[in-house]
Amino acid sequence: MSEDVYNIIKKERKTVLMITHDIAESITLSDEVIILSKRPAIVKKRYLINIDKNLSFIEKRKTSEFNRYYELIWSDLDENI
Repeated sequence: MSEDVYNIIKKERKTVLMITHDIAESITLSDEVIILSKRPAIVKKRYLINIDKNLSFIEKRKTSEFNRYYELIWSDLDENI
């Protein structure tokens, strides 16, 4: 379903703000991922996601870029615990 929503958003050329706790979903759906700090929330880090947009969601998750972003984002979130 996420891939269908993604395709609709791209077709309609809309900007969407999505809030999620799923790192993999954020990487595969987004052009940019923003990490917030603990309360009071401030922007801690921004990642411009640069993975081939022609790949399917499954293909994106198999790339080295995906793994790199996942590890970086996870380490940023882990520091907030």
